[in-house]
Amino acid sequence: MVGRALALAGATAFVGAGAVRLRRRRLLIGQVPPQMRRASLHVPMPITNRVVLGQLRARRQGVSYVLDGVTCQAVSLPGTEATLWTYDHPGRGDASGALIWLHGGGFISGNAAGSHDFCSQLASDLGLFVVNVDYRLAPEHPFPAGFDDCFDALLWIHAHADELGINPDRIVVAGSSAGAGLAAAVAQRAHDEGLSLAFQLLVYPMLDDRSALRPDLPLLTWSAASNRYAWKSYLGHRPGAPEPRAYAVPARRTSLRGLATAWIGIGDLDLFHEEALAYGDRLQASGVACEIYEVKGMYHGADAARPDAPQMRAFRAEILRILRTFLDQDQAI
Repeated sequence: MVGRALALAGATAFVGAGAVRLRRRRLLIGQVPPQMRRASLHVPMPITNRVVLGQLRARRQGVSYVLDGVTCQAVSLPGTEATLWTYDHPGRGDASGALIWLHGGGFISGNAAGSHDFCSQLASDLGLFVVNVDYRLAPEHPFPAGFDDCFDALLWIHAHADELGINPDRIVVAGSSAGAGLAAAVAQRAHDEGLSLAFQLLVYPMLDDRSALRPDLPLLTWSAASNRYAWKSYLGHRPGAPEPRAYAVPARRTSLRGLATAWIGIGDLDLFHEEALAYGDRLQASGVACEIYEVKGMYHGADAARPDAPQMRAFRAEILRILRTFLDQDQAI
């Protein structure tokens, strides 16, 4: 009887916890502007094992289009594991700026080809030489594999700046989600090795594994369960465990002084909202110029899910504006 009572109590608690999560999700969805809502917000699919991850990868291994007039080429870097896509436009001037783009996907999914459209738009609209890194993914390739690929791209641009027609003092590293976390880590190592980097653009960045331990964060799209699995896959250990390796978790770096000027874009319903704001505050407190662009009612990845929503068009336009301001007009933010 005692065993049956305990089992019943456990089942009741489980159902109760599920009802609480459902109410929380409905409240969050109610804060999302109607133009930005989608059916999957009601039924997220947490990534907790390799089977689910394989299904996710199969659905999201898309290839987007390259804008007319932009030349796109694949480059394999000798002696490294990095594979790059480059984007160039005939209207690009001599000694232009360059931008390294790092795609999102929680370190465990996504591919560079899915960003052909965005990267070619940057090359066309801003006159930049753009490099899009197809870095290795966890759990097959845990840290530092993917990070090394991204940093190798920065080394390659610096080594070939003259022949590519790039000003090495006008290089930007940028990314979204896990790609933004990798961009922040690249900026840290660039500073440590004295490698010139002008700007870091972090779009809803994934910066801190310790946030995966918090059950009270937003449940829309990228969930706490997915966050835990992704960080464990990338680091090779449970989130929050001691992590002495430099650049593995950008938010764990003690000093942020001297890093490149930064821009952080984040929605207030994003799982990474608090860690992104905390990182921005630390940059500012360390004397690093950092602008934080916060969007009300925006969940993680909303600009990709609902690109035609007015709020998301404005978000993408702000990315282009800040890059144009910083690189084309040579002004600091």
